Amino acid sequence: MKRLLTTMALLLSPACAVAADRPNILFIFTDDHAPHAIGAYDGWLKDVNPTPNIDKLARQGMLFQNSFCTNSICGPSRAVIQTGKHSHLNGFMTNGNKFNGDQQTFPKLLQKVGYQTAMIGKWHLGTDPRGFDYWQVLPGQGDYYNPFFKTPKGRVKIEGYCTDIVTDLALDWLKEQRDSDKPFMLMCQHKAPHRTWMPPLRHLHLYDDVEVPEAPTLFDKWKDNASPARFQEMEIDRHLHLLCDCFGPEAEGFDVNKAKTDRSGYKNKLRMTDEQRKVWDAAYVPKNEAFLKANLKGDDLIRWKYNRYIRNYLRCIKGVDESVGRLMGYLKEAGLEENTIVIYSSDQGFYLGDHGWYDKRWMYEESMKMPLIVKWPGVTKGSVNTDLVQNLDYAETFLDLAGAKISDDMQGRSLVPVLKGETPDDWRESIYYHYFEYPSVHMVAKHNGIRTQRYKLIHFYQFDEWELYDLEKDPDELTNLYGKPRYADLTGVLKRDLEELREHYADNTDTSVMPAEWRKQFRQ
Repeated sequence: MKRLLTTMALLLSPACAVAADRPNILFIFTDDHAPHAIGAYDGWLKDVNPTPNIDKLARQGMLFQNSFCTNSICGPSRAVIQTGKHSHLNGFMTNGNKFNGDQQTFPKLLQKVGYQTAMIGKWHLGTDPRGFDYWQVLPGQGDYYNPFFKTPKGRVKIEGYCTDIVTDLALDWLKEQRDSDKPFMLMCQHKAPHRTWMPPLRHLHLYDDVEVPEAPTLFDKWKDNASPARFQEMEIDRHLHLLCDCFGPEAEGFDVNKAKTDRSGYKNKLRMTDEQRKVWDAAYVPKNEAFLKANLKGDDLIRWKYNRYIRNYLRCIKGVDESVGRLMGYLKEAGLEENTIVIYSSDQGFYLGDHGWYDKRWMYEESMKMPLIVKWPGVTKGSVNTDLVQNLDYAETFLDLAGAKISDDMQGRSLVPVLKGETPDDWRESIYYHYFEYPSVHMVAKHNGIRTQRYKLIHFYQFDEWELYDLEKDPDELTNLYGKPRYADLTGVLKRDLEELREHYADNTDTSVMPAEWRKQFRQ
């Protein structure tokens, strides 16, 4: 009798619930994938569209049009997803921080209710993953070609292309290592399409004969922005490196160790196998020779750099899309398709020549907006949502999907009702943003702000400068309305609401103005 009661207790406990009773979760995550580089988002790159598999996922699921990050930079976005808390509370505010793995994370909570958890690919949080039954991650940013991976047993080097390898490892775990008696949470996280953009060898000529549209604001001069927009270091014109970013012709006497830019791609190229390097050079050397003969200057040179950059970026995305297709194909083949929720997202948006820039960090739309597509069989199908959602909501959503308790100290909200088409009446009407990394790479000033469905107010507090945009009339954020008399009342309301959001999220970060002499130093 005692044995029977023990067996029944085990069967009734959350940790031992039958896998079929709860969905598996496959979280496919990329780095710097701008929504307007996904066909389903209907942006200005839609006709080039490198994402047929992701588009298919959107047709089967729910596409979120107003999905945003809380802090547009790689590591901090990932830390927010792990914890369901803003950067100032989870302790990972800039890429120079290290994640405190002792704190509560959603994978740990999933383990407690019987989920098997796995993390494969780009982690980028400075410490080893915690809360995962299995993990194999790239150290730091990782390499595109022949990357090293960290495992609990040490480092291993795998020859090949990073996106393909991460996919292979994810499929191997699904096929050979997962416990079929448990539901799973698999985080398959790609390096691509992060700078510096190195496509797979099979795609080096992709889009060679395709006319890629030019970013509509490629030649923006930021005349109506606050001063931080004019003192950044992320312009395609002045800061995108001809060799290290664009893989253009190498200048005589070039010393990669002295180059003031991201040198990872150039160094990774030097570490390619002889066969990989042969294919790479066969693709780029003739194009670089043609570039030298053209002797481009001014706007023509900017356009050349833009075209080299955008094609390599889209080629990297093509590899990611193929990964999505392979993963979805296996779920169907293995009979897992109907009980697996698939999420596609990226840590933030990215500038694809918009406003003359590359990179992210700003609270402007191209940087702050992140893709989010969720396929939940039997629940979402071909639907589009316009509610304001953030990466702050991911942890709570994963827990809710798994039937686990959402911790009271988490700051986001579960998207489960939204996915069911039942947005709560008290859903948020505005979102809070705070970027902390300054002075640093790309020199984007610290700022916080509030975004509603229509308006956005940004405060570059160290310089005591503001920007206000009407996103309905001005979606490209070209006309700063701050200080205009007719918007005084609206500005007052948004400033009040911004302060209330700061208090609501317990953000006690110092937002004082820098001394005048310091501000002058950063403007020289």
